Order: sequence, then C-alpha cells, then structure tokens
Amino acid sequence: MRIGNLDGRLVIIDATETRALDVATASGGRFGPDPQSVFERWTDFAGWAASADVVAGEEFDPIRLGPPVPRPPQVFGIGPNYRDHAQEAELDLPAEPMVFTKFPSSVTGPFAEVRLPSDRVDYEVELVVVIGKKGHAIPVERAWDHVAGLTVGQDVSERAVQFRDKPAQFSLGKSYPGFAPIGPALVTPDELPDRDRLQIGCRTGEETLQQGTTADMVFPVAELVARLSSVVTLLPGDVVFTGTPAGVGSVRSPRRYLSRGEVVESTIEGVGRIRTTFV
Repeated sequence: MRIGNLDGRLVIIDATETRALDVATASGGRFGPDPQSVFERWTDFAGWAASADVVAGEEFDPIRLGPPVPRPPQVFGIGPNYRDHAQEAELDLPAEPMVFTKFPSSVTGPFAEVRLPSDRVDYEVELVVVIGKKGHAIPVERAWDHVAGLTVGQDVSERAVQFRDKPAQFSLGKSYPGFAPIGPALVTPDELPDRDRLQIGCRTGEETLQQGTTADMVFPVAELVARLSSVVTLLPGDVVFTGTPAGVGSVRSPRRYLSRGEVVESTIEGVGRIRTTFV
C-alpha cells in the first residue's frame, strides 16, 4: 500500500503512481481527509485500505503531492549509520546510535523548492521510517510491527551552523525551512521484497552524489526503533531519518556543497523518488 498527501488530503496511490483514491470520500467519512490524522488509527485504516479500489481514483500530477507525514510529533535523525560513510569521514563505527532531531517545521514535500541560506549546504539521502503504533521499550523482534511505512528523505544540512562551535549544533544546522523533504508516498513494508536491503542514492543532473544500500546500516531499522524506544515513547506519525551512505559533500576533497539552481533527485528502490530544487 502507498499512501500520500494530495493537495492536503489523504489518498491511496496505485502502484503506477498515476491514480489516487481520496480516502475520506471512498470511506464515506470513516477516515478523515487529514494525512496526519491517519496514524492515530493506523491498524484500523490499514485493514480498510487493503480492500480499497484504488483504480477508481483520479489521475493526478505527482507535483501536487505534499509530505506524506506533514506534521510529525517527533523527528529523529541518526548520525553516522552506514559503514561506508563512517569510513569516508574517518569515524569509528558507533557502539550506540547517535541521535539528534530535525525540528518538525523543516518538513516539506517531495518536489519542493528550498532556499539555500549559505554556500555550505550539504545533501544526505536517507531512508525515512514512519511510526504507526505507539510504543515504549519495544523489543527488536517486534519493532517492524510498529512501523507504518517507509519513504524517501533528504537530511539537508547547513554545515557552517552545524559545526560553528563545540559542541556541534546538529539540530539547528539541519532544521532550516525545507531541510527535511520527504515523499513521494509512504510505502508499507509488505510492498518490498527485502525491506532491509534497498538501493539508495541521489544525483544532480548527470552527477552521482551518493549510491549505496540500506544493508550497510550499522543499526538496521528494527534495531533503531528498539533503541530509540528504550528511552523515548514513540508516537504514531513520528519520523526517523535513518542515516546516509557515503558521498556527502562535507567529507569530500575538495568539498562539494550545493549551489543555487541545482536539482537533487533522491531515490530508494521500491520506495520512490523525490526531487528538491535549491534556490
């Protein structure tokens, strides 16, 4: 199942991503139109949606899609969580996940224009996990039961703010307006042949910026959910940016930051593609 935010309304999207079924209309008001509200009733909704007639939906232009999770209660970011990225940054593999937040006001949609506040803005394509069931101290073997779905994200980072002093300001440097583009849809894990091994990457024009696999994660999705919930109560609609593979600009030689006018296309196998224009 793929669910989305079309013009601010909750929809189910077909496999070709060309038709969308309005949930409030199709369910006769059983579920409301607000894309964020569905996570509070995720189990009930998923049961209904499994038999919904998506083919009866309208054709749509993907440019109309907004963030599938427009107002997450909590947004978690994970520091170096890919082995190849830790290696390129000359960092030891972490014994525990390094956790920060991207403030929810930074969330934007899959085809957004994002203003560059400086000439030191970096890109980080990431698999984004969305929580569908509240939980605290979730055992790792039950962690996927608490996941509503997956989407594509960019953890855009202003490195001058992030590293201008000690300790580093990860959360502020990663929370300018539009610095958390996500989408195009939320894909339930059953849609994927191997939810823990997905190709992930981003490019601008003909230039490949990052290319990797989620199988390279130090802490896979289930372990991240379990470890986060050992401290924090995870809430329906929470968003977890799970880390990025090698290729980020700030550790290249020479460094490679984003320029005005660049369009970054981020993709994850089986999940989708987003396009972010930097202005």
